[in-house]
Amino acid sequence: MSGGRNAGFGDHFSAQAPDYARYRPGYPESLFRFLAEVAPGRDTAWDCGTGSGQAALPLAAYFDQVIATDASERQLAQAPAHPRVRYRAAPAEGSGLAGHSVDLVTVAQALHWFDRDRFYAEARRVLRAGGVVAAWSYLLAQVDAPIDRELAAFHADLLGPFWPPERVHVDRGYADLEFPFEPLAAPALEMAERWDLERYLGYLGTWSAVRRYREARGEDPVAQHLAPRVGTLWGEPKRHRTVRWPLRLLVGRA
Repeated sequence: MSGGRNAGFGDHFSAQAPDYARYRPGYPESLFRFLAEVAPGRDTAWDCGTGSGQAALPLAAYFDQVIATDASERQLAQAPAHPRVRYRAAPAEGSGLAGHSVDLVTVAQALHWFDRDRFYAEARRVLRAGGVVAAWSYLLAQVDAPIDRELAAFHADLLGPFWPPERVHVDRGYADLEFPFEPLAAPALEMAERWDLERYLGYLGTWSAVRRYREARGEDPVAQHLAPRVGTLWGEPKRHRTVRWPLRLLVGRA
C-alpha cells in the first residue's frame, strides 16, 4: 500500500499548541531504553514530527544529540530547551539531515500524517548502517470500565464525523500500516499518568476532532457533552486516578 496520500502537510495541532504541550501524556522511560539498546550507536537520533518535544527530551538521556523536527513552528515554539536537543522546522519527507548521519529515527503518534513512501525513503537516506526506525501510537485512554465506555462513545459517535481520515490508523494500532523494514520484536508497553479530572478533560481538549467540532458547531464538546457524564463517574474532581494508554510500536532495522 502506498503511503503517498498525504502529499501536503495537514496541520491539525498548531492552533492548540500550548494545550498540547501542557496536557499530552509522557512516554515511558522503558521505551527509550529499549530503543537505545537496539540502535547501532548512541550518537544521533532524529525525532520526526516531534510536536512540542514529548519524545525528543527523553531520547536526550540516551543519545549525544537529538535532532527534533516538525512542520509546525508553533508546536516547536512550545518545546522545552535542552542542551542535547536541536529543534528545527522541517517536513518529515525532507529533513535536511546529512546522509548516513543518524542511528535512530523515531516518530511518536505522527506516522499516520506523513507521506509514508517519501518518509521511509528519507529515513533510509539518513540512517547509518544497521540504523533503526521506530514509530508508535497509543490507543484510547483507559481509567475504568464506566468512564472508558463514555469516552469510547464520545470518540466514535459524537466526534466521528470530525476526525481526519488518517485517524483510523491510530484506532487500528498501526496494524494496517506498511512498514518496509526488518522487523524487531518490541516489548509490550503503556503510558500511565496520575491525573485529576481537569487534567483528563484538558487532554481530551487537545484532540484534533474536538477542535474541528468547536469550529463547526460553536461549542465545546468536552465541556458540553462529556464532562457532565464523566464528572459523575470520576468522584471528587481533585481525586487523582490512573490513566493508561496501551502503546503500539512498529520497530525495524533499515
